[in-house]
Amino acid sequence: MSNSLQGKVALVTGGSRGLGAATARSVADAGAHVAITYVASADKAAEVVKELGHKGVQAAAFQSDQAHAALAPQLIDDVVARFGGLDIVVNSAGIGVESGKTIDDPSINTAELDRMHATNYTGVIAIIRAAAKVLRDNGRIINIGSGIGTRAGTPGFTDYAATKAGLIGYTKGAARDLARRGITVNMVQAGLMLTSMEPPSPEVLELMVSNLAIRRVSEPAETAGVITFLASPAASYITGAVIDSNGGYTA
Repeated sequence: MSNSLQGKVALVTGGSRGLGAATARSVADAGAHVAITYVASADKAAEVVKELGHKGVQAAAFQSDQAHAALAPQLIDDVVARFGGLDIVVNSAGIGVESGKTIDDPSINTAELDRMHATNYTGVIAIIRAAAKVLRDNGRIINIGSGIGTRAGTPGFTDYAATKAGLIGYTKGAARDLARRGITVNMVQAGLMLTSMEPPSPEVLELMVSNLAIRRVSEPAETAGVITFLASPAASYITGAVIDSNGGYTA
């Protein structure tokens, strides 16, 4: 897909690390100019921006906490002001908290769970709503989900599963709403990968790996390639789809 995104402008949320950073690199390799967001890791974001610049594209980082939905319109305005437009939105930012704790666990931190809902669900919706108003025709919105959104698989992921399952419905609805403008909206259900997201306990991780057809933890670049394909012209007839990149967790 070399140069398949030449001249396009992509916003990758959570682009300072993990899957977001891998996606930023991947779309930049395909020729896109890239905006990334970060919450607190300004140094890491600056490193990614510098790396992207070496690829010959424009890049910039924007501080924005997705847990605060009211910040989304300003983020989108800032990206458009900096790059002159917007073609691709990849909603990669997300958190996982209280992993492995069941909903009846007396030690569970419900405030942290509420923050996860705000980050993984309502914050993503706010970005989609704001971006939809300015996204160029034939643009792309790609939401990052998880196989846990369709198959919980193990105890202790109820709220995380809910945030990702909710995005499936929003993805499908947005695909219908925006199709008349040639804008596609899809979800990639990512799997276990080496990122900075809070990991489950070793026991839970072992159980999760045992549920995979391909029994290993993935590299972020593997899923970033799927995202870049969906952002490309080659995926112009794919919309409202939920695509698994999770080693057969949902098989």
